[in-house]
Amino acid sequence: MRPFEELTREQAAGIRAVLHDIDDTITNGGKLTAEAYSALWALHEAGLLVIPVTGRPAGWCDMAIRQWPIDAIIGENGAFVYYWKDGKPEIFRHPSIPAEDVSQKLEAVKNACLAGVPGCRVAKDQHFRLYDLAVDFREDEPKLPFEAADRIRAIAEGMGASAKVSSIHVNCWFGDYDKVSMAKLFLREYLGLQNLGESVLFFGDSANDEPMFRELPLSCGVENIAPFLPRMQAHPAFLAKGEGGYGFARAAEQLLGKRG
Repeated sequence: MRPFEELTREQAAGIRAVLHDIDDTITNGGKLTAEAYSALWALHEAGLLVIPVTGRPAGWCDMAIRQWPIDAIIGENGAFVYYWKDGKPEIFRHPSIPAEDVSQKLEAVKNACLAGVPGCRVAKDQHFRLYDLAVDFREDEPKLPFEAADRIRAIAEGMGASAKVSSIHVNCWFGDYDKVSMAKLFLREYLGLQNLGESVLFFGDSANDEPMFRELPLSCGVENIAPFLPRMQAHPAFLAKGEGGYGFARAAEQLLGKRG
């Protein structure tokens, strides 16, 4: 990884879209910082497409697309995109979402995780989800070690589900999608961006952002990604100086400065 300030002016000039995770990428201590929110506005007002890519639920995404300075938001680890069309928010669902009702399968995964990993619990935002199960291991108390997240993921995968570990939750779902597959599909089909390697910059902070780091050469981690790096095979190309929203805001300022 290289310091983000080493991003060249030529690379900065070619960027058309800034994608970013939410929790611990633009937040600090669970709060969206003033610096990060101002950075979102600055990127938006500079004419860049701003698209959060998150494991958070549909209910949160509906709020964000209406109230934040963003052009779209990819939620539940790639299950859907909320985006603006003809002056109103629309939803695009990933084509691999199962046609059948998988609620009973997710319920079985939930029960197995709760029984197999003492102290874990269903995430408080589960009520606002459409397609996945979020098992909380570090958002609320008691905060569990990442070894607990590994056990939760192993249980879910052993039952045929996909599972990704974020900095706070293990997200479990049925369907052949993830953050990067949905991002590529939406950016190409709906926004007409074909050369994603040169036109898209992504910011993330944890292991569930690894598919984005692997596919996008212009990717950047914030400093609090450090504990996850030994658990990941694909690392971001750049590293922002500062944790969470502070690192994101500093990198956004540098990006806009190099774009002139």
